[in-house]
Parts: sequence; structure tokens; C-alpha cells
Amino acid sequence: MKDFIIPWDDKDMGTPARTGKPVHLTIDGIAVTVPTGTSVMRAAAEAGIAVPRLCATDSVEAFGSCRLCVVEIEGRRGTPASCTTPVQDGMTVRTQSSRVKKIRRGVMELYVSDHPLDCLTCSANGDCELQDMAGMVGLRDMRYTPGHNHFDPSGTGARSQSEARLRMPVGEANPRYSPKDLSNPYFTYDPAKCIVCSRCVRACEEVQGTFALTIEGRGFDSRVSAGGAADDFLTSDCVSCGACVQACPTATLQENSVAELGTPDRSVVTTCAYCGVGCSFKAELNGDELVRMVPWKHGKANRGHSCVKGRFAYGYASHPDRILKPMIRARIEDPWREVDWDEALGFAAARLTAIRQQHGRKALGVITSSRCTNEETFLVQKLTRAVFLNNNTDTCARVCHSPTGYGLGQTFGTSAGTQDFDSVEQVDVALVIGANPTDGHPVFASRLKKRLRQGAKLIVIDPRRIDLVKSAHVSAAHHLPLTPGTNVAVISALAHVIVTEALYDEAFIRERCDWDEFIAFADFVSDKRHAPESTALLTGVNAQALREAARLYATGGNAAIYYGLGVTEHSQGSTTVMALANLAMMTGNIGRAGVGVNPLRGQNNVQGSCDMGSFPHELPGYRHVKGPEVREIFEKAWRVPIDPEPGLRIPNMLDAAVEGTFKALYCQGEDILQSDPDTRHVAAGLKAMDCVIVHDLFLNETANYAHVFLPGSSFLEKNGTFTNAERRINRVRKVMAPKNGYEDWEVTQMLANAMGAGWAYTDPGQIMAEIGATTPSFAGVTYDRLDELGSIQWPCNADHPEGTPLMHVDGFVRGKGRFIVTEYVATDERTGPRFPLLLTTGRILSQYNVGAQTRRTENVVWHDQDVLELHPHDAENRGLNDGDWVRLASRTGETTLRVRVTDRVSPGVVYTTFHHPDTQANVVTTDFSDWATNCPEYKVTAVQVSPSNGPSDWQEDYSAQAVQARRILPAAE
Repeated sequence: MKDFIIPWDDKDMGTPARTGKPVHLTIDGIAVTVPTGTSVMRAAAEAGIAVPRLCATDSVEAFGSCRLCVVEIEGRRGTPASCTTPVQDGMTVRTQSSRVKKIRRGVMELYVSDHPLDCLTCSANGDCELQDMAGMVGLRDMRYTPGHNHFDPSGTGARSQSEARLRMPVGEANPRYSPKDLSNPYFTYDPAKCIVCSRCVRACEEVQGTFALTIEGRGFDSRVSAGGAADDFLTSDCVSCGACVQACPTATLQENSVAELGTPDRSVVTTCAYCGVGCSFKAELNGDELVRMVPWKHGKANRGHSCVKGRFAYGYASHPDRILKPMIRARIEDPWREVDWDEALGFAAARLTAIRQQHGRKALGVITSSRCTNEETFLVQKLTRAVFLNNNTDTCARVCHSPTGYGLGQTFGTSAGTQDFDSVEQVDVALVIGANPTDGHPVFASRLKKRLRQGAKLIVIDPRRIDLVKSAHVSAAHHLPLTPGTNVAVISALAHVIVTEALYDEAFIRERCDWDEFIAFADFVSDKRHAPESTALLTGVNAQALREAARLYATGGNAAIYYGLGVTEHSQGSTTVMALANLAMMTGNIGRAGVGVNPLRGQNNVQGSCDMGSFPHELPGYRHVKGPEVREIFEKAWRVPIDPEPGLRIPNMLDAAVEGTFKALYCQGEDILQSDPDTRHVAAGLKAMDCVIVHDLFLNETANYAHVFLPGSSFLEKNGTFTNAERRINRVRKVMAPKNGYEDWEVTQMLANAMGAGWAYTDPGQIMAEIGATTPSFAGVTYDRLDELGSIQWPCNADHPEGTPLMHVDGFVRGKGRFIVTEYVATDERTGPRFPLLLTTGRILSQYNVGAQTRRTENVVWHDQDVLELHPHDAENRGLNDGDWVRLASRTGETTLRVRVTDRVSPGVVYTTFHHPDTQANVVTTDFSDWATNCPEYKVTAVQVSPSNGPSDWQEDYSAQAVQARRILPAAE
């Protein structure tokens, strides 16, 4: 297996890089030129000169506590720390004088005197900076006799913990010794090995922004502490991002996997398969055994940071629930039968062919996966267009960000976000609407929080008090807790203030937009009915707070909009996206760093699945199927005619199945029975089909109604690319061989060939070549180019050979930016006496989407069931206490779950997640959807909450049916 050869030097430079005018100095006789503000330590590293260090690392600011990095500087007294000393022109530095060598050995000797000498059996052996630095400074002996220390539990003067265990019966216990903290499922904290360098504390503060760790005590009694005196790592505010573990120079904070499996000896750079941030990781292995995932410092989306999911929650790939052999059954009431690949594909192809012959080519369709690679998604939509000969293809973006594609396409001319994530470093005002970045996109949230701590202002528009509203050293300047379903009214009120107070950027609008369209829009929003005072009763937002927020957004400098599913998953999702685009255009916040309209995509490749032509009306590159010049490109490449009529969306497929005209579905890597609204209707549609093929890692909920199960491969077992929320195309590299025998693109190709397609791809790079040849925005994308540059943001072509980090810099893709009148239209879903509350849904940090992956990891420690958040006022009116079982009922259905009483939600609003199939929260959501895209209205459901004794009849029936549907015959049968 070929490892990815990292083209950048991955070594730790000691302190962060700086930018500025060049400074010239001499270090150990070597002339060095570095930017102003660079530390002497980093300047030395740039020259290839290593200076010993323990408290310094280039992921956090210099601290200067360990005193191991002292140097001599000509003309200066003393021996300053090189990590905290900035370079100056003409400076002459000596890093290896006899004086500094003696100091370093003495410092190291003191460190070692309070550290156990168990190096050979330590889990960090071979990966310990204390060990490395002891060798580097030439420490060969230790003069100090055992005295007071923190590592000997016996208190007998033992020099190692193994020796202490032998001596334990003798003497009294050591009061300074603290046992290991084993509370976190992924890493261990061993105070006995701590050198109090504070790197973990600084990483938690500077990189993650949680401030969960601190140094308690003074002098010799100093130690790292997570939370209060009664807290451990699990009960503290720690979010298990792993930044502290990565920063630790010893085995004080150590991954449990390293202690169990040993120090890794090789690595492969790949891309995380969770949210749309698209973090780059080094998968570190022993042979083909994955030991740990470490965030790659050169990853341009995450810049060396991670969250609990990407860093630790990869164990699902080897979970015993995973299905590794194909299975078939004649009827969904039958048990599954394991078969070989040839029989499974032959069975599937025969059924699909028979259905096509009996019911016509439009009776078949596909659903592509936002968790699979671009190459795999491209082949699935090609399957329906070139083999089934229809456009019945859809993707999970239908139920999340399809309004983004429509809204931004109408206003800007392209269906994607405008900025890169680095842009947040230049934001002055961030408007976060309908998104909860700390839970849904935590690595981006950390970067945003860092900018907020530097002085940027924050506006949050959300019915729920998300963590960004108020958390450690971060608070929103304005929180507008709107009533669910009133997004358009709130944004129109913001626009009203900007227009009526003349806060818009006239020069930008005249130059970059259609002035007449703006005048028409301005006349619309300046109407008094859009004034904050007029909309306050409808939206629940204080008029003065809204006015102040509008002024801040319009006049506060670089203003960026970040939004999520709380914008798109509404009956007016597309209208809201267009309204946000109007805000950005009228204030000139487009086309430069620190501004823009930025959708926070929910899944790792939901952007890519849209780019690849997964929608039924668009071919790859967002080009409508009705265009003959577009169809001609693919007809020449595929040598088949392309249907000019758009195909069926997911809701249409289900409706047509119930009607009897849609008969077969190939569903790759999506679980529509759990993720899509109105679970009963989804089940009815699936049950009505004659052939449902599920291609996934596990027997998911949708597989309850499947006739063919094709085992999938995890992101660790495949090559390809993902495209993240900032349009960044990242390589996915095979870390280990597929446990099922094939990568997912190979399975799709085998199914197509079983139906006579004659595809002959031998490598996903060939699929990317076809994508580039047929899709203008990917024309310059190749695997070699991605390996050279690390990643590329589309469009990448002759005009932009290295990609396009910022969109619409010199002009909009469509020419002139388009202002669109965004009239508020109330949803048809209304509260009333029977259903007086409004339900909205979302995610939680430790879980992901339908939970198929994260529920099969130790992340269940933090979230093992969906709960319903209910305001204390509403709880009191219903006689409910925290932890009670409650019945959650809507006009569509009902379920039961436990209640959490909290003021994070407003009175009249309830909130839950949808990660656990036992709850099946979507049984209560409705079939109302966005007017333009059919994106379901998950965020507004009228409900009632009442006491319950446990699971509902429907939940029990569903659970029993699922057990029956997942029976697998023994291999002998």
C-alpha cells in the first residue's frame, strides 16, 4: 500500500509563523531571513537548527516557561528564551555555547527528577518529547536523590512506577500522587507524568476555545486540572477534541489506542468523513492496523485542529454490526440470505431489468450518497442516466441544502458558498443564522470563536440559545430568538433598517448589481409592514435589538453570513437564502476576504454530491438537462442519449411508488427511512417497491424494506475526493484494504456492468478525469494536482489553475448580482389548541446525522438517546420534570422520549435531535416543504407534549418489524 508522501515539511517549528517585512540575522554563523515578529526559535528552525524545547509548539503562542530553549544573543545580557524573543535586524545568536548547554542540562535534570523512569514500558516510548530533549541536551545521569515527587504512589523513593508497585506494602502512600483519570473513553490523563508545560491548557484555550483546562496550585504543587475539584475529564467542559492530547509532549495525555496498539510507524493523509468542514487527517498505522487519527497541520480547512468525531470516532469501521457480505431476499418479509457478489449483482440486475421491461425506464431511480466520494456519486448518477436512461436521481441535499443551490444560483449565479474558512480570520461581524457551529461544525466554530476573542462581533439569529450566544470568553452582541418559521420576516426587517437608514453601499450596488432591481427591492422592504416594530409580534424579536443588529451588520466592517439547516429546512428555505444574499449585496459584503454568504454544509460531501449532478434536473456542474449543448457533452462521452426531461425528486419517487408507477431504487449510503420527513409515508413508499437495493455499511432503517443489500466500504478503505462546504476538493486516500472486498465505485460499476453497461474504470482517478473532461468547474482537477497543492477549491480551470478561494471578486458569475423581492409567506403548519407548541430539530456535538456511524463508537457516552428540550414554563404547565418520559405528538404521528427542562429554548418552542432510530423523531415531522426545491420543513412542526409511561405503540411495532426485517439465515442455510 502506497503512503501519501507529504510534500510539505511536517516538523514542529516551535512557534507560529508570522508575516511582515524581512528581518536578517545570523544564527550559529548561518545567515537567516524571516518575517518581522518571528521568534528566534522559529528562525533557527527555518535554518535547520533545532533548539531544545518542551513548552513550545507551533500550534499555540509562545509561553516561555520551560527555559530549555535559552540561547545567547550578542550584545545582550543573560540567556533569553528563544521562543519568546523576536528576531531583530543584525542579531547574532548562539544556540550551542557551553553556557547554554550547561543550563539546559540542569533544567532537564530538574524535570526528570520529578518524572518516572518507566521509559521502556511507557505508551509514549519513541514518541515522547521529554525523552527526545533529554537525549538532545546530553543528559546522561541524574544527581538528585528521590525526594518529594508526584509519580511514586508508594512514597518510598522509587524511581519508576513499576518499582513503586513492588514497594507498595512498605511505607505510607504519597499524598502528592494522583491516580490516572480514565473517565474519557478515548484518552487517559496521568498526572504522574505531567511536566506542567501548560501546552494542553493553551491548546484548549487558543485552538479549541473551550477553556476547560487550567493549572491549579502553585510552585511544586501545580498540576493540570479539568474543571472543578470534583470534576474529571468526562464531567468537565472538555469536548474531547483531542487538542490537548496532540499538544502534550509526554504520556500525560495519551490516546488509549496508542497504549493498546503501540506507537504507529507510518501515516496516510486523508479526509474526515463526518461534517462539511472537511478536515484533513494523518491516519497513523502499524502495518494495516489504524492506531489513531491525527489532524494534519497543513490541512487548509482545519489547520491542524479536529473534533471528537473526526479525531476519535472512527471505530465504526470495524464494528461487529458491519455487514461484509452481499445479501438478498425475494420478499421483505423473508430473512436475509448471504450470497457471493456475482449472485447478488445478478439478482439485482435481473430484477431491475424485469422492472424496466414491464413498467418502463422511468420506473427506476437512484439516491446518491453525501458520505461517498465525488467519483462514487458521479457513477451513481451516471447509472440512472446512462443505464436506466432517465434522470431519476436525487441526494440527501434534497432534505438539507437544496435551497442553497437554488437561492445562491438565482442571486449570484453559482450554487455554493463564497468564501474559504480562512476568511473568518478577517471577519469583523459574523451573522450566524439557523446554525449551531459548536455542535454541527465544531472545527470551524473554534476558528470563529478565536476571531470573536480577538474583538469581532457576533449576531445570532436562532430560536434556541446556542453555545455561541454565551460561552467561555465569547458572547453574542445580539441574539434574536425568532419564532420558528419567521426567518424571511426577520431578514426583511433587517433589510428595512438598512434601506430606510441609508446604510447600504450604493457604489457597490451600482457597480456590481442591477440598480433597477435594487430600487424595486428597496421599495418593497422600506414598506412599514417590514419595520421591526411591525414584525415583532409575528417574529418574537425585540424591535430595538433587531435595529441594533442591522446597524452592526451594515456598518461594523467586514460582515460575513454563516447559515445552516435552520435557514434551508423551511417552506421558505429558498426565499431565506435569497434574502441573505440580498443583505450581503446591499452592504457590499461580497467578493473579498472576511465577508460573504457561507452555507455550513451538514455532511462531508454534500457539496460534492450536488456538484456531481445528483439532482434530477441537473447534469454535473449544475447544468440543466434541458440544454441540448450540455446533453451533447455527456452523450458523446457516454455514447447514450440523455433524457431531456427532469426526473423525480425523492418525495416524488415515494409518491409514485405508492401510486404504483415507481418500482425500483438503488440507494447508496443514505438512510431515508430515518432521515426523511413523515416516516410512515417513507415506509409506505419503500414497501410498495419491487426492488430496493441498499448499498451501505450497516443494515440501516431503510434496509428493513430492501431486497438486496450490497456491503459498502468506509472512508478508510477507498480512494477518491470529497468537496467540503467551502468548495474545497480534498483527497481521500485508502488507509486499509476494503473489508467487503471492493470500494464503493467498484460495486456501482459491477452493478452497471451486470446490466450490460460495459464500464471499464480501473482507478477512481480515471473517473475524476471524466469529471474534469465534462464539467467546466472541475476542468483543472487531477489527482496529481491535488497531491501537489494539497487541495483545490473549484472552479479550477485555465483561468484559475490553482482554484478559487474567494468567489465573485471582480464580478458575479451571473454578471450582475440579482436582487429578488422576498415576500414572507407563513407556513401552512400552524399551532392551535391541539398542537400549541412548535418543534424544531438539530444536531449535537457527539453524534452525526442519523447516528449510523457515531452510535457505534464510544460517543454514546455523551449522548445515548434523543431528548426533548422544553422550557420550564411549558414543563410546569404540563406537570413535567427533568428526565420524565413524554409523548411528542403532531398531526402526522407520535413518539416518546425523555424530556430535558431548560431555558435554552423559548416558551412555546421545543427541540430535539434525530440521531437515534429508537426515537424516530421524523415520525412527527410533516410533508410540507420548500416551494422551490421540496426541501422538507423539519424546523417547524406543531406538536403537543404530554406525560407518557414509555415507548409508544408505534415505536414498539416499528422495533418488532425491524427485528424481523434484519434476520439473517445462517451461512449453511
